[in-house]
Amino acid sequence: MYNELFQFPPGREGYYGAFGGAFIPEILHETIVELQEAFRAAQADPTFWEEYQRLMSSYSCRPTPLTLLENLSRELGGAQIYVKREDLNHTGAHKANNVMGQGLLTRRMGKRRVIAETGAGQHGVATATMAARMGFACTIYMGAHDIDRQRPNVFWMEQLGAEVVAVEDGTRTLKDAINAALRDWSASMDSTHYVMGTVCGPHPFPQMVTYFQSIIGQEARAQILQATGQLPARVYACVGGGSNASGIFAGFLDDPTVALIGVEAGGLGLETTAHAARLAQHKGRPGVAQGYKTYFLQNDEGQMLPTHSVSAGLDYIGVGPILAYLHEIGRIRVEAATDAEVLDALKRVMRREGIIPALESAHAFVTALHEAPLLSPQESIVINQSGRGDKDIFTIAEALGDVRWRDFLRAKVAAWEQEGARP
Repeated sequence: MYNELFQFPPGREGYYGAFGGAFIPEILHETIVELQEAFRAAQADPTFWEEYQRLMSSYSCRPTPLTLLENLSRELGGAQIYVKREDLNHTGAHKANNVMGQGLLTRRMGKRRVIAETGAGQHGVATATMAARMGFACTIYMGAHDIDRQRPNVFWMEQLGAEVVAVEDGTRTLKDAINAALRDWSASMDSTHYVMGTVCGPHPFPQMVTYFQSIIGQEARAQILQATGQLPARVYACVGGGSNASGIFAGFLDDPTVALIGVEAGGLGLETTAHAARLAQHKGRPGVAQGYKTYFLQNDEGQMLPTHSVSAGLDYIGVGPILAYLHEIGRIRVEAATDAEVLDALKRVMRREGIIPALESAHAFVTALHEAPLLSPQESIVINQSGRGDKDIFTIAEALGDVRWRDFLRAKVAAWEQEGARP
């Protein structure tokens, strides 16, 4: 995982080609430097990674399994389809890998409070879980629109002891939650660590989050070799900010025979403006926002454009700088899946395999299931199932036209809140 991609040229630390960097206000400079130094020290200390692995093994169910989809592999008639089951990680997604690692780092730095942004809510739940385990105060910023879509996750964050702040600015989604978290950090940096949830933001966040999420790729590489005796032909992952993709891709970056495919949110179609595809079909433009340089969905004046996805976790305006660089040099390929394709893939995987992917993960299934028949039965592919779909129950029920269940569940959550279930 730590190949030349992470060996920065002199004076270019935090840059991957033209992307990355640390574009921050002066008030955050010392805090970022402190974080960079603490992260470098942790990397150089072998006991830190050992402690991290022990924690993930005893607390978070690692290693997560690699599951062969026997029914779909037989039905499609092409490659053997394997799924890396991050949905079985503690809190139901890959997010715990990053937050538990950053929690250990927070403890090393002597901070007493953590803050985070969240879109789909899984990062918020994971951060609240980590804070409860490690004894930190915790505040989660979440766009008001995402709160409406992810009520179960909001409920659990609050029960875990976190304060959830609804962000009403802008599009009221992940972009705006990140802005609110950065404002908080600027005012509380002496006692607070910002647990960035994805591979975006100023250096060292893209590298640091990839470091912790690389445990996915390390495990998946060993597991597929044990299962098949050879490397997979292709590895698929959905791409919002890009943490789950960066994590699994890290295990195969040095294997040129393994194609790495990211799948973005195609929304209502790339021919419309209702999508969140930055790299697919070159829809994004290079720019600087929220502390780093990457491809953003923006107009000619550099103003960020509205985004859309059926998934609350994939409608972010930018993409991690490491993935932007890997796409630019041709090491990864990026496709897009529409909302309709995602729902079809979700139903197919549920009915054929008894597995319920998160809407984010279902994007990766779309492209993987489309391309698997193009390969031979002697080959294999790996799909990273970044999370489980129970968090999406309101959105899925509405999208599938089952308003009865949607309204019933929303009424239940409202009743819990009115009866004082909130702390």
